[in-house]
Amino acid sequence: MKQVVQNYRSGELALLEVPVPECKPGGVLVRSAYSLISTGTELMKVSEAGMSMVGKARSRPDQVAKVVQSVATNGVPATYRKVMGKLDSYTPLGYSLCGVVEQVGAGVDDVKAGDLVACAGNEHALHAELNWVPKNLYVPLPDGLAPRHAAFGTVGSIAMQGVRQGEPQLGEVALVVGLGLIGQLVVQLLTASGVRVVGADPDPARCELAERLGAAACGDPGSSVVESAVAELTGGHGVDQVYLAAGGGSNQPVELAARLSRDRGRVVDIGKCRLDLPWNAYYEKELDVRFSRSYGPGRYDPEYELEGRDYPIGYVRWTERRNLACFLDLVARGRVDVEPLVSHVAAFEDAVETYRSLQDGELKAVAVLFRYPGHTAPPEEATVSVPEVPRTARRAAPARAAGSPVRLAFVGAGNYATSMLLPHLAGRDGVELSTVVTTTALSAANAKRKFGFAEATTDLDAVLGDASLDAVFVVTRHSSHAELTRRALLAGKAVFVEKPLALTEEELASVLAAVEESGNDRLQVGFNRRFAPVLREAKQRFGARSGPASLRYLINAGSLQEGSWYLRKGTEGSRFAGEGGHFIDTASWLLGADPESVYALAAPGSGDLQVVLRYPDGSTATLGYVTTGASGFPKETLDLIADGKVLRLDDFVRASVYSDGGAGRRRWVSSRLPRARDKGQEAELAAFVRAVRSGGPMPVPLESLVATTSATLAVQRALAGGAPVTLARTR
Repeated sequence: MKQVVQNYRSGELALLEVPVPECKPGGVLVRSAYSLISTGTELMKVSEAGMSMVGKARSRPDQVAKVVQSVATNGVPATYRKVMGKLDSYTPLGYSLCGVVEQVGAGVDDVKAGDLVACAGNEHALHAELNWVPKNLYVPLPDGLAPRHAAFGTVGSIAMQGVRQGEPQLGEVALVVGLGLIGQLVVQLLTASGVRVVGADPDPARCELAERLGAAACGDPGSSVVESAVAELTGGHGVDQVYLAAGGGSNQPVELAARLSRDRGRVVDIGKCRLDLPWNAYYEKELDVRFSRSYGPGRYDPEYELEGRDYPIGYVRWTERRNLACFLDLVARGRVDVEPLVSHVAAFEDAVETYRSLQDGELKAVAVLFRYPGHTAPPEEATVSVPEVPRTARRAAPARAAGSPVRLAFVGAGNYATSMLLPHLAGRDGVELSTVVTTTALSAANAKRKFGFAEATTDLDAVLGDASLDAVFVVTRHSSHAELTRRALLAGKAVFVEKPLALTEEELASVLAAVEESGNDRLQVGFNRRFAPVLREAKQRFGARSGPASLRYLINAGSLQEGSWYLRKGTEGSRFAGEGGHFIDTASWLLGADPESVYALAAPGSGDLQVVLRYPDGSTATLGYVTTGASGFPKETLDLIADGKVLRLDDFVRASVYSDGGAGRRRWVSSRLPRARDKGQEAELAAFVRAVRSGGPMPVPLESLVATTSATLAVQRALAGGAPVTLARTR
């Protein structure tokens, strides 16, 4: 692989071929998509490398002191060899990137291969094609966040830690000195916190940019603009906080801070500027001088950064990883806008020339991104294979003896099972609720008491080994669906699994491998909407069509309560991955085919999605999955349009069909009065029980279940790639 390096002795920059790092336990191997050049820190390092030895010594007096100490201890010859050896070595550059997880090390369970992550660290988020990143230095991307924007994560965390050190409060006024990359981010973070901001920078373009991004006023620190703005906004008292985000050898920033701060104001040093504090000025105002250490608590602690030992949130609320996640969330929700900061995007192979252009002043930039191979061209349509259903499985189950009940076991007895499934099965003729399995004894006992199960247990193996059971219902959390389904199929049971069938392509493949190994294809996924009586009647009234159809489906999903396990994306998948199959299955059933391509767009930060499905006959289905709508609006509304006809569904309460035929306009309405909402669970369960009892085909063909699951999984791929995903059938 290639990596940007620099020889600190000669100043040489190179794109060097180096070995691929090992994927060690406790971290992930990440293939870079975009990495960010810190135009402050990195250019300072590049400039220092080009200096003479005397210049290097003047710029780094701290290192000179170490050399003097080494001479006293080890002598001149040994110290000379040590210093020259260190200077004449390649050193890495970079510390902020976004990439794709390529390999997961042992002990990591919050991401998987293919996930997008933002990474931090001057040893782990380098300008390199591949990096090994320990757990506390990466964060999964929020839905809808572009990889080029996520590459700002580390510098955003630096800015955020500086703002936290200033402890801003609503209504305060702050001065930001230095409007480079960090300063621009500090301006936006303060503005998002309800603080009015004045900026100071000698570059008029940077002042203008900061004002566009929320600053009240900006100007040259030597002009009257800054002082006048502070006086006006504070009534002459001075600012509450000053953030020093400037670099260089001038003492002007700390002098300006003293002059424009209020009594007992706070001065936070984020950048690397000269700090010869004018004693009288700081003493008379009793100014509180604070330093901001990089990304936040955990920085420079090897147990935190390398060994993955987190700090308890009750004691350390904002660690460097939590700062990173918080910044990405703000960008995803549109509270911080990094796109205006991007001055240039360079191909990674042009890295050396890009640094030289920055150093020479030919390229004037606030932020520069490297774009890596695979991300250099406009997004092209990707292709995923929809797995073929094993042919060896396509055989009917034997019919049951007349009059014998269908014996069912439930794995899981949560809210959905107890409110939407079990009430339709308890007391049903020809059905025996045999066993309920839960992870806790009490929940199993409760389900047994309420619904009349013969047995309650926590022993899943015993249930799967019970030859008298006909079918197993899997109604656990999403992350366990595929594995439990696989085990039940291998045990020879008919399986009803609530959506989703799988959260990854690998999980789907494991289910189909169990089908092939066992010869058992007796599987139903809980896609109940196609069984809803009002929708089935409306589809019948709509009739056949001759041309392509357009389907629009709005899902007003609403927000989830804090702490809901649905929000645990790392283990339970995204919210759409969990329930999106419902809506794709409904669209495909109405259109009579499986989709052949998927395209998706996300509204930044809101969780709202637009998913477009294309079908073989030219039909399209647009699913609007929104979490920001009004709770009083219907949850699901659907329109199907084709051949001069329109089918309208209103939240499974009412449906209507309009048509322009030879006999004139006609309209059918399911009922003038709203009926009870019926999304089809009872009819679906009845169809499943009939299939188990008779040995006939399952209510939904396995090919359709697989196609719907593949299309649902393709939504995340389409979001990440920014292009349609073709669903190719393997034969």
